[in-house]
Amino acid sequence: MSDWEADSDEDGPHGASTKPPPTLPAWRPAAAPPPPRARGNPDAGEDREESGGGKNWGSRPASAREPWQSRPLEYRARGSSRGEDRERAPLCFPLDNALVGTLIGRGGTKIKELEESSGCKIQVVKGNCEAMIKIFGGNDKQTKAKMLIDDLIERSSQGNAGERYTKDSFKHPDVGTICYHDSSFGGLKSGYSSPKQSINWASLRENKAKYEAMKWADLPPIEKQFYRESPKIASMSQEEADKWRKENNNITCNDLKDGEKRHIPNPICKFEDAFEYYCDVMENIRKVGFQKPTPIQSQAWPIILQGYDLIGIAQTGTGKTLAYLMPGFIHLDLQPIPREKRSGPGMLVLTPTRELALQVEAECSKYSYKGFKSICIYGGGDRHGQISLVNKGVDIVIATPGRLNDLQMNNYINLRSITYLVLDEADRMLDMGFEPQIMKILLDVRPDRQTVMTSATWPDGVRRLAKSYLKDPMIVYVGTLDLAAVSTVEQKIVIIPEEEKRAFTRYFIDTMKSEDKVIIFVGKKLTADDLSSDFGLQGIPVQSLHGNREQCDREQALEDFKKGRVRILIATDLASRGLDVQDITHVFNFDFPRNIEEYVHRVGRTGRAGRTGEAVTLVTRNDWRIASELIDILERGNQVIPEELISMAERYKQFQLKKEMERDLGRPRGRSRKGF
Repeated sequence: MSDWEADSDEDGPHGASTKPPPTLPAWRPAAAPPPPRARGNPDAGEDREESGGGKNWGSRPASAREPWQSRPLEYRARGSSRGEDRERAPLCFPLDNALVGTLIGRGGTKIKELEESSGCKIQVVKGNCEAMIKIFGGNDKQTKAKMLIDDLIERSSQGNAGERYTKDSFKHPDVGTICYHDSSFGGLKSGYSSPKQSINWASLRENKAKYEAMKWADLPPIEKQFYRESPKIASMSQEEADKWRKENNNITCNDLKDGEKRHIPNPICKFEDAFEYYCDVMENIRKVGFQKPTPIQSQAWPIILQGYDLIGIAQTGTGKTLAYLMPGFIHLDLQPIPREKRSGPGMLVLTPTRELALQVEAECSKYSYKGFKSICIYGGGDRHGQISLVNKGVDIVIATPGRLNDLQMNNYINLRSITYLVLDEADRMLDMGFEPQIMKILLDVRPDRQTVMTSATWPDGVRRLAKSYLKDPMIVYVGTLDLAAVSTVEQKIVIIPEEEKRAFTRYFIDTMKSEDKVIIFVGKKLTADDLSSDFGLQGIPVQSLHGNREQCDREQALEDFKKGRVRILIATDLASRGLDVQDITHVFNFDFPRNIEEYVHRVGRTGRAGRTGEAVTLVTRNDWRIASELIDILERGNQVIPEELISMAERYKQFQLKKEMERDLGRPRGRSRKGF
């Protein structure tokens, strides 16, 4: 099987004998008001037209709709029945919905000008695929209006390689077929003919390489190879390299290139082995005081510095950010084109959340390298300010996909100059639904770039993304590709009734030491606000972090938590990825996350950079579906597994078997209690 294919908080915190305080009254959301009663036929509005009366032309099947030329147009009586004047039947013809905006104009200005020029009333009836244009008035006025509309559409469609969207003739009830000269087709047109031409997809596919070469023909040259292997590392035998990898968190490497495999570089043991010839990088490392590279850095740096694309899979808190930043600085500095002559930024880091983007920008500033300018682009921030900074010139862009896609589509930022691309926390970006924005962004980044993808897990979605947008990458994963929590964190599971969760949380907070710092994870934004308000009323200083808070409030909450002004942060899964606060001692899962991957990421907020930590998780009867997966995570980490959790997993398995048997037998399944 190819490597691309899928293989497919304390125990009741101070002992079982400690009884938690009396249960606090559980918070319940206010009952939602009943929906307003519909008047009349509830389905009557669904087929209603957007403008005027008549039939919905776009929604009728082709077999039930005759061409307008073959249908006799009748006179329509207008006015009252007292004998007022009657007008001719309206002149009707179809038009693509894509061209309706050209006809109407902004604010309806174009169609008003057409009505004033021709003396006719023009009505647009939209359908699903095309609109029906109706012109009311006398014969001559209708003809004039039709000519004006054709001319407007013709002028708007110039430059489309002669493609025609308007009709070359139309049928009038009195005049018959009207012909006019079409210079773009070189002759007199008569009768009705379909102007649309079919797309030759086979030809497009055959010429894809040629079109791509034309698109990127004017790009400047790019350099990727910057690695100078030290004699000590070069002399390391294959057995010595494998032994070192196994002793350092069981590092595994593989070459995903098809065909003949390349030599995987030996891991470095000291910073000098990778950056001996790059004095500025070594100066930054000494200034921070790092002793030795982390396992992911030891193997990733030689691969990236040789110019290969890389997929780095490692647990949270293992140094993945520096693993791509340090080689990125060297890559930017040593390109053939000087910085002042480049047309835009050279390095792009895509991250899933604003908090992670700001954190990466802080790392860029901390390890400043030869005056490189970086900017953080994210939704919720000052858009005009971000555009202004981009226009002033930057070297490194750290961005969330949504805001970057916005600036890219509006031509505020040029991505053609990007030569070094990083997809940070790729699994989280896919979980958040950013795949369409990522694809649009990558289409505008030069194809011969160097790409680094980091992730804490290796699901199918990340494999597909890597296969589509990385070129012959190498993969490095630390530990195992099986999902596992950080080994330096002690995981404790507490089985508890739903109504006692708040009382237990208060008890946990009361037993915290003065130096402890905890993130309390909840499942809903409303729960975060409710808990923080509840604790605030009880005189407990807390901060909350979730997506509904203003960006300035989110930044203030993180700053207060990092600097120790508050020791308790109540957060949704927004804080489960990339949040790097070194002195977090506890993670408290008030609500179990929606999937086991998020549980692993939550636990990874503590025990970072070699420190130890504790994760306390409240599990209720409603969480029984995850019991089996949770047991697997606990077993991999050699953690204590409560008997109640094992029993819960067995009951859920029996419940699933019973449900499958009833479905196979075709009998309706009766109601059963949720969780047991």
